[in-house]
Amino acid sequence: MGSNTNTWRKSHAPASQSGFAYQCFRPTLAAGFAIGSASADQPHMFNALRDLRAARGELQTAMADKGGHRERAIGKVDEAIAEVQAGVDFDRHH
Repeated sequence: MGSNTNTWRKSHAPASQSGFAYQCFRPTLAAGFAIGSASADQPHMFNALRDLRAARGELQTAMADKGGHRERAIGKVDEAIAEVQAGVDFDRHH
């Protein structure tokens, strides 16, 4: 009965728990909870990180025919993300 129960659970598990997407999303979800608890003390910094990451995603989705400006913008957004994260980390340790 035990192995039949496990088989049933696996075959009837929600697709989100048994699929590749869930396995990829789980670490992000855990990090989100950690950031959520830490963002209360630095809401503007975490809002900036969120917005910069969204901007990076938009730039990556844009067509690449921009004469190299899109790629340079992605690099500058990456630098900005790193600087904001460094500021958050500095504040946590001082």
